[in-house]
Amino acid sequence: MIAVDKDGGWRAHGPPEPRSRPPNHDAIYATTFLLGHNAFSLQLSCRQVSTVVKPVSSLRRTPRDTPVQPPLEEFLCRLENVTNRLERSVRAVESAVLFPQPESQAAPAAQAPAPAPAPAASASRTVTFDFQGGTMSLQAFDDIVAGPFAQYLALSSKIGGDVAEQAGFVKSAFNEQRQFLVLASSRPKPARQEEIMPLLQPTSSLIVSIQEHREKKRASPQFNHLSTISESIAALGWVAVSPAPSPYVKEMKDAGLFYGNRVIKDFKDKDRSHVDWVNSWIQTLVELQDFVKKHHTTGLEWQPMRAGGAPPPPPAAMPPPPPVLPEGDLSNLALDPSKDRSALFAEINQGENITRSLKKVTSDMQTHKNPALRSGPAPFKTAEVSKAGGAAPAAPAADKPPKFTRDGKKWLIEYQKGNKNLVVEGAEMNNVVYMFKCVDSTLIVKGKINSIVMDSCKKSAVVFDSLVSSVEFVNCQSVQMQVNGVVPTITIDKTDGCQMYLSAESLNVEIVSSKSSEMNVLIPSASGDYAEHAIPEQYRTKVSKSGLTTTVVESLG
Repeated sequence: MIAVDKDGGWRAHGPPEPRSRPPNHDAIYATTFLLGHNAFSLQLSCRQVSTVVKPVSSLRRTPRDTPVQPPLEEFLCRLENVTNRLERSVRAVESAVLFPQPESQAAPAAQAPAPAPAPAASASRTVTFDFQGGTMSLQAFDDIVAGPFAQYLALSSKIGGDVAEQAGFVKSAFNEQRQFLVLASSRPKPARQEEIMPLLQPTSSLIVSIQEHREKKRASPQFNHLSTISESIAALGWVAVSPAPSPYVKEMKDAGLFYGNRVIKDFKDKDRSHVDWVNSWIQTLVELQDFVKKHHTTGLEWQPMRAGGAPPPPPAAMPPPPPVLPEGDLSNLALDPSKDRSALFAEINQGENITRSLKKVTSDMQTHKNPALRSGPAPFKTAEVSKAGGAAPAAPAADKPPKFTRDGKKWLIEYQKGNKNLVVEGAEMNNVVYMFKCVDSTLIVKGKINSIVMDSCKKSAVVFDSLVSSVEFVNCQSVQMQVNGVVPTITIDKTDGCQMYLSAESLNVEIVSSKSSEMNVLIPSASGDYAEHAIPEQYRTKVSKSGLTTTVVESLG
């Protein structure tokens, strides 16, 4: 290994203790030695130049003399900069030893006889890692830490007490998550799941510590604060969720919002910092969900492994040119020299006489008037392509069995068909109901829960008492909902046909829609009937000096 002396020189020394050699040890060691040798040569050049300069600087000179000529001083600075860059290159190559290659790729590399570069067509394959991947992802995660999460930590310190103590665990958990993301962005995914769990152990231990801290502080006046964090901190476990970790983060955020709303209710008229504390934490989870959805849509993105080996096979030979027609075949195409361009225009200018040279079609030439012509050969028709050899239509997907289960805080109602008697009873306020691909079914939710989600349902309905968060419709067709109590928010996305029956207590609801149509809100009247109001689907946008102005296009019907 090449090391740096205290005076800036280079020296070689052996390893302090024996350790296992990585598969690409020879190549890395040779590269490190080469870089170190180049750096040593440049360092020696700097010292030689300095030796030459010293006698000049030690000569007697008047105060008007300059100490060192600017070009020579600039040359010394450039040599020093090159030396520093080579030192950083050596450290980067040595750090590659920390990431051993998989055994399946290590065998060919270990059998390489020399560190010299192999030809392009060599049978052995060398594995390289792209350390630039994941930079944008890590930058986005750092933006979250420096933004709403930093505000959460500052407000936690301001509130103090058990909240500040818990914030210390949360800060450590985010630091461990970032270290894990750095590791994942610099190495390929381990082949076995058992190899990933030890890497997640530090983050998992901190999550457990945060939840245990809340259980120990049940008598604390800040119990709702502690519960807001402990119920949602599991969102950091998205790294182990696939193929869609983003909805998992949203589910954990909604679970924490249940207790966060209690904090807002208790302190909105007392201390605004507690309200800002809840908002900063919820905003952290919202941005974490967007980060996961953008950079890790189907699961944690590990650094892909690029293998360089034998070149691709040569392209197939080009087809031979078409056969050349013999000269005799073109004899009939020769133009009559007597018919030049002037003769052509003369024929065109004949006017009505131009049709005299045409032959008249008489009755004996027409098949519908001369039956004898019908017995002749039929006109040529191209043969129809047989449809038997075509691809068979894809078989319809098999129906999956209906499902009605409870998984912790989540109620799963899936693949129900024609079932009008679906009832959820005994649900708690932090529970979530999820309906998926239900057809012609009706669900009744009794009691107050956190939220309801209808995903890819057709001709189905949901009736519920009250919600803490929201009811959401995604990719649905012809669905209905009825609320008997209070619902803060209704979200509609990519849905065609949605009827919303509101109660007198839920008239302050907020409805958010996107890419949807046929949305109607039915509001109760004093007579007990419902007044139907359509949500606009068409908009008019005008360009003005200040930007864009969008207005709703009112229906004339």
